[in-house]
Amino acid sequence: MKRMIAKVAGVSAAAMTMALVPLAGTSYAAGCNAAGCDNLGPVSQGCDGDAVTKASTVNGNGFKAELRWSNACQAGWVRATSPSGSQWWARYGSIEKWGGYGTDFKRSLTVQFPYEAGADWSNMLGGGTFYYRVCINDNGTVNCSNFW
Repeated sequence: MKRMIAKVAGVSAAAMTMALVPLAGTSYAAGCNAAGCDNLGPVSQGCDGDAVTKASTVNGNGFKAELRWSNACQAGWVRATSPSGSQWWARYGSIEKWGGYGTDFKRSLTVQFPYEAGADWSNMLGGGTFYYRVCINDNGTVNCSNFW
């Protein structure tokens, strides 16, 4: 009888553990989609997993802005990368959302370039039917990528 109770308890514990642990290869759905991603974080929403760079620009001081796009979320953001020895004041990367190719501006989001060498990113702007570009504002001098 004790042996039977131990087996039942062991099987129950194993079943509970399996229910709580996701299987390998399980994919998680994105936390937002299209314009529902506006001003949400790409990492917190699970949009960074399939992200690719669609456009970028680099200025003469070595600052780089990349338009990162997630097909799963239908949203993009700017990844701002600072060169080594950089200074962060008055330097921003931005993503812009347009209704047309350079017309009908919708909105933009910015992120300050990191103080040291490295990268940071903005929140997202979404919707697959819009045009996007990223820009670098370096002490008032603005460089932008092509529209995507």
